[in-house]
Amino acid sequence: MAAGSVLRRVSSKWLVVCSVLGGSGAAAIASTDDPATTLKICTSVPLRLLRSAFTASIIALDYEYSLWGLPDGSKEWAEAKHEAHVRSARRLRDLCFQNGGIYIKLGQHIGQLEYLVPKEYVQIMKASMLNRCPVSKYNQVCQVFVKELGRTPNEVFVEFDPVPLASASLAQVHAARTHDGKKVAVKVQHTHLTDTAAIDTAMVDLIVNFLNWCFPAFDYRWLVEEIRESLPKELDFLYEAKNSEKCLENFKKLSPHLVNYIYAPKVYWNLSTSRLLTMEFMDAAEVTDVSAIRRLGIDPNDVAKLVSQVFAEMIFKHGFVHCDPHAANMMVRPSGRSFLGRRRPQLILLDHGLYKTLDFSTRTSYAALWKALIFADVNGIKENSVKLGAGEDLYTLFAGILTMRPWNRVIDPAVDHLFLQGNASDREELQLFMQMYASQYFVQISELLRRLPRVILLMLKTNDCLRSVNHSLGSSLDTFLIIGRVSSSVVIETKMLLNKSFLSRVGIVLEEILLEVRLLTLHIASWLLQLRKSLSTN
Repeated sequence: MAAGSVLRRVSSKWLVVCSVLGGSGAAAIASTDDPATTLKICTSVPLRLLRSAFTASIIALDYEYSLWGLPDGSKEWAEAKHEAHVRSARRLRDLCFQNGGIYIKLGQHIGQLEYLVPKEYVQIMKASMLNRCPVSKYNQVCQVFVKELGRTPNEVFVEFDPVPLASASLAQVHAARTHDGKKVAVKVQHTHLTDTAAIDTAMVDLIVNFLNWCFPAFDYRWLVEEIRESLPKELDFLYEAKNSEKCLENFKKLSPHLVNYIYAPKVYWNLSTSRLLTMEFMDAAEVTDVSAIRRLGIDPNDVAKLVSQVFAEMIFKHGFVHCDPHAANMMVRPSGRSFLGRRRPQLILLDHGLYKTLDFSTRTSYAALWKALIFADVNGIKENSVKLGAGEDLYTLFAGILTMRPWNRVIDPAVDHLFLQGNASDREELQLFMQMYASQYFVQISELLRRLPRVILLMLKTNDCLRSVNHSLGSSLDTFLIIGRVSSSVVIETKMLLNKSFLSRVGIVLEEILLEVRLLTLHIASWLLQLRKSLSTN
């Protein structure tokens, strides 16, 4: 369609939205108990809406104008598209920073979708969104304290650092000390975020639907649906606190062998509300700070294995999963020594706002799929991919996204068929692979993500975060074998649960014995492979 046609078709839609929101704002001001705050919010909404509408329209026009008349797939078309991607990504980045709140969250999501969105968007969002989150001023922090606890920070605590330790899209964290001398970390929600979240979600929804209307292949509506569902929970810090306690309780009940190696900060419930969260202060190393981990006397390889073990147990056994395990949300400290005298790591999980629960069917099918992926079982990969919704036509694509390996490597029986070393060569190979997927299979990936349950989409994000952490720690072939062991044990347990006859159980026991033999063989092969690589580099 022509550029002018795009603009004419969308203008009436935005006018209707502005009118509705304006009327809603007037009604809110008239009925609220805090008219001054509501007036401030409602007067900012039209500006935020206009920014969003203008940015969406300019992006659509830019693509339409830049590619007009160029042969699809030609060198000129590719160059023009690359330049349009860069300009549009920068516009979207600027919109996220200007509007803040949920927009920052959206930008962070886009920066993590390396196999789905053009690399220009990923690079620009990743470079800016994680390190340039908005910071609330101290007087705004005081406003939240007074509203939530009726006192200022300096009245609640004997010490309170007005400069935040860190800031994220929804909140920032300050160091403080309680009146009984305990050092704590206080998470404070950015002001008025709760009030504008619903409106911002509606605006982002309109932008995404508009872009999908202009370009049907651009379908990220599932992402807005996920944000709409998860954001209210992430904005309720009491929900986050309960998640942290439930996570530890699951390890005590279902994975007691790991209970000493997983931790979440203690919550001070009397100093916490839905917008304030006071927690035990953690003095530990960030999970990807290899130098700091080594200074603690801990082997980074042991940390990589522990991260894989913890999340494999959460995903396949507990079915209650921390879905935002990026580097800033995980820390490491020592926890005793092994029988060989090596210091053992303890993994500390932070930011428990985004959890997902996997029902029995989804959890067991996902476990069976990963077992099949580890052991290069083609029939198992297909069967369980279909169960999860990928379909018989897209199961190979699903396997590729999960493992970040091409299909011929996924089904290769070699012990290291899914292994990626943490060196520059492998990182470059992975980057090229993701770019190839994003460009060549864009339509198919969009269709796959439309089919998959949203909880599996969050598992994909979790998987990507864990892969990034593993690479930062140097990568270990053992991490895949850990996933294979935990997922296989869940498959065996499920079969025992569903099959009550004596003969069936005997068959399952024999299957378990064969599985242990196979895992032992893989461990030996892995050890020999790593030894050979070590000798070849010396």
